[in-house]
Amino acid sequence: MGIPENTEEVRRKISEALKKSGRNEKAVTLVGVSKTKPVELIKEAVECGITVLGENRVQEIMEKYEHIDGVSWHLIGHLQKNKVKYIVDKVELIHSVDSVELAREIDKQAKKIGKIQEILIQVNISGEESKSGIEPCEAESVCRQIAEFENVRVKGFMTMAPRLAGEDELREIFGGLRLLMQKIKEKNIENVELCELSMGMSGDYETAIMEGATIVRVGTGIFGLR
Repeated sequence: MGIPENTEEVRRKISEALKKSGRNEKAVTLVGVSKTKPVELIKEAVECGITVLGENRVQEIMEKYEHIDGVSWHLIGHLQKNKVKYIVDKVELIHSVDSVELAREIDKQAKKIGKIQEILIQVNISGEESKSGIEPCEAESVCRQIAEFENVRVKGFMTMAPRLAGEDELREIFGGLRLLMQKIKEKNIENVELCELSMGMSGDYETAIMEGATIVRVGTGIFGLR
């Protein structure tokens, strides 16, 4: 299948998962993960209604940004502090903030251009050593520290599940992040708006939606195998 058929199928599955979980049809934002894909293919996806694009690397956003209109960009991969200055004027949301130090640099660069940069805190809910992200037990403290920055706004959490996780493990991981966010949300921390859960990729986004995801990151499901 091509990009139009793939996109339609992903949207159908998202819709079904939302219905099963009794959630609103518009409760989930679909991020088309366009890493390594050429501009021509990305434009085809945009023509099929993909309006939010996610990239893993700062360099790719910089290369593609001027060539694709009518979309918002999300950075979903690891971000180094020395690269923040290149993308803070280009991205709507940074999913992968994994330290207070990184948030401080984002605040510094956002302040220079008069922007409040929305971010998600990456949480390593599965405990995998190979995954980035803070420990769940650190989440409240990190939220409180980042809340002190004027030009950064914490909008929620992001996580990645193990590639070969089974259904029960996926539900435990995704459900665990939802419960963690609910618990911290009840603290009513000023300058922290916990409303977004970025979890679920091409292989597990339906399960993530069943467990409360508000953002799913789908690459292969839309563009095909890399």
